[in-house]
Parts: sequence; structure tokens; C-alpha cells
Amino acid sequence: MKIFNTLTRKKEEFKPLVPGQISMYVCGPTVYNYIHIGNARSAIAFDTIRRYFEYKGYKVKYVSNFTDVDDKMINEARKEEITVPELAERYINAYLEDTNALNVEPATVHPRATHEIKEIIAFVQDLIAKGYAYEVDGDVYYRAKKFMDYGELSDQNIEQLEEGASEHVNDEEQNRKEDPIDFALWKAQKESDEIAWDSPWGKGRPGWHIECSVMSTKYLGDTIDIHGGGQDLEFPHHENEIAQSEAKTGKKFVNYWMHNGFVTVGKDQEKMSKSLHNFVTVHDILKEVDPQVLRFFMASVQYRRQINYSEDNLKQAETILERFKNALKNIDYRLEDDTESKVSDSLRSAIAKTKENFEAAMDDDFNVQNALTAIYEVLPVVNANTNLSNVDKDELKKFKTLLSSWLSIFGIDCEKLTASVASSDDAEIDELVKKRDEARKNKDWAVSDQIRDQLKELGVTIQDTPQGTRWTRD
Repeated sequence: MKIFNTLTRKKEEFKPLVPGQISMYVCGPTVYNYIHIGNARSAIAFDTIRRYFEYKGYKVKYVSNFTDVDDKMINEARKEEITVPELAERYINAYLEDTNALNVEPATVHPRATHEIKEIIAFVQDLIAKGYAYEVDGDVYYRAKKFMDYGELSDQNIEQLEEGASEHVNDEEQNRKEDPIDFALWKAQKESDEIAWDSPWGKGRPGWHIECSVMSTKYLGDTIDIHGGGQDLEFPHHENEIAQSEAKTGKKFVNYWMHNGFVTVGKDQEKMSKSLHNFVTVHDILKEVDPQVLRFFMASVQYRRQINYSEDNLKQAETILERFKNALKNIDYRLEDDTESKVSDSLRSAIAKTKENFEAAMDDDFNVQNALTAIYEVLPVVNANTNLSNVDKDELKKFKTLLSSWLSIFGIDCEKLTASVASSDDAEIDELVKKRDEARKNKDWAVSDQIRDQLKELGVTIQDTPQGTRWTRD
């Protein structure tokens, strides 16, 4: 298995620290609002990756945090006249509700920054003792230049970092820092109503970057296999995590850095973000879109590629899911009939080749497009086999199990997918099919063809099989 490592900017052979086990940390949301589909992209992408590892037999310890205190949360809580913990609780519950609807597996641990204050303070004290951090009037900053490899993850040199920092640091903060690229580990309380904790430097709260270093090392160890997140976190967040963690432990922090692509919207494919006010929340989308369709749409693009969110692309995902549903229903139909099973070497060979191609694609940095193509190519073979007088029931059953496990990697529950949900026009379709059967029995081909055309206009395909007439939606 090969994974693209952002740190080295190349695909590398994946070798976990402990054979058969994987430690994986993925940065979670700042919980001051409902998540938009850009946030959901990261949750879905790494859930898909996690599920494939589990499919391969690995035991995955998966940690994903909640940032439940920061400037945005403080401002929003003031605006709503509630406490920061009350705001956090509301949107953590909303996040869990939305991701559960999208069939994202719960993390092994979902730590919160505010639950780790003692550990964060100890971590910062250690960095000060080692000369990597300094305190100024209750604020604590990290000496970025002291860490020799600072900028390596984001592929930037110190001059580029200083130029970028100078554009974002005001004069007051600049006068407090030893260097413009230094970043905050601990922030002093600025106003009396601001949420804060006692510390050796006075009342304050943790900076954003320090919390992930503390939580990943606490729950997964000083060195972990995989650290994931969106591309926008490469710098400064993940760059700063490396500097903090390796300065404290003296060990390599992460073996494989993985970053998912953005979600874009519109013809110009503009990046979706809350700051650009062009985002759509998952909470709102799920009021109109089947969660399985949204999940499959998001999971069916390789994690490093960007996704363009549009109604057309959602519709395409829905169409593909309908094909899977029809294939599974065709298999179930034949497994339940009373015909004898007949061995099919060609079907067996096709299924074995599909499994080989699927896993080869997923082993190549989780190339989900090629993996899905392998499945698409075998569906006509399977569907054709289900129309034979005698089918290889053992192979069909085997394929059903494989297809269910493959789709599960993409977060699709096949039982839900194939569940019969009666539409308002199902009774009308059943009646038309019955009339067509009668016409065929009476050799009234004109009426039979007329009804077939009528069904086609309703988006229904008729299948005349040795076991009787079946219909599926296109």
C-alpha cells in the first residue's frame, strides 16, 4: 500500500509502527456553527480511508478532536448571550448528528481542548523549560526559528514565512513577540467575561495549535502513523504542531501526513468556506438530499482531489447508487428462486479480477475512482448472469458479500440501499406490468409495446426473465 506523504511530497510504502495496528489523528471542527460540506469532506475522506484499513484487517485507533474554545467561539457566545461551553455542546451534538447521518464511524476518542487544560499547561511549561517558548505579560509564544525544520511541511523558507507573518501581525502584537513568525501557545485573558483558566502565567486559554499536539500525543503516543486534515491546515496549524511536538518529545511526530482537497462551488469552482460566505451546511443539505447520496458523492472522489459541489454531480451519484441497488436486487431475486445453481467459471473469474483491481486501486493512495470503475465494469456481467435460466448462486452470493463490503468502505449501507420504500406510483407501475403480462400472454404485441413505452416514460425498465417480469427504476 502506498500513501502520498505531504511532508516528502511523494508516494511512500505504508509501514505502520506496529504491524496490524494504525494510529490515526484527524483534526476536527471548531464548534461554533453547523459544519459545512467542506468540513464534512475531511470527515468523510478520512472515514473512508479508515474503513479501507479496517477492510484490510488493520485495527485502527482513530482520534479526532473538537476545538471548543477560540476567538470565534467567544465572539459567537457573546453575540448569543450564552457561555462558550453551552455553544460548544450545541454544535458538538449537531456535528455528531450530521456525521452519523452520513454514516461516519465515531472516533475511538473525541477529545475536547477544554478537557485537556492541565495537560496543555504542562506541555507549554516543558517547551519554556527547553527554551522553545517564552512568556510576555501572560501570553506564551513559541520560538519558531529555534526549530530547525520549521516550514518543511508547507515547503516554505524562513524569509517567505516572515514576509507572510508581517502582513498578519499588528504593531501591538509585533512588539510583544521576539519574531513575527512566533506563534501563541497560551493567550492571556483580555476581558473579565472571557472564558479562562488559571495558569502559571495568569488567567488565560490555550492557543489553537497546542491543543492538537497535546491530544495526539496523549491518546496516540509521541509518534503516530497518520495525521490528517484539510489542505488549508498544512500551514500554519500542522506546521506548528510538528514544531511543538518534536521540540517537546525529541521524536518524529508523524510518519505520514495526509491532506484532503477542498470543496468548490459554482462555475468558477471557488473554494467553499465560512469566511467567503459561500458555504452550505450539512444540516440544511440533509433536509433535501438523501444522506447516502451525499455521502457517496463526497466519498467517490480521491481524497487529495477537489470536489465541485453541484446538483448535477449529486444527481450523478444518485444514479450510480441506483445501479448498485438494481444489481443487488437482481442478485437477491435469483438467490431466492427455486432454480438449480450452475457453476459459471466466467463469472467466478470476473469477480476475482474485480476484487484484485479494486484493492490495487485502493492500495494506490486510495484511488477511489479507479476502484469504483472496477466495480462498474463487472456490473453488466453480473446483471447478465442473473437473467440466465440457471445461475451460479454461490458466486452471486459471494459477489453480493464483496459488493456490500466495498460499498461499506464508501459509507453505504446496502440494507438501507435496497430496502423497498414504496413510492406513490408503485401501485400504478405494478398494475401496468400486470396488464402487459396479460397482453403478452394473449400475444397482443401492440398493447404490450405500448405499455412498455408508457413505463419507459415513467423511468421504469422492464426485464423479461425466465422467472417472470421484473421492473426497476432507471
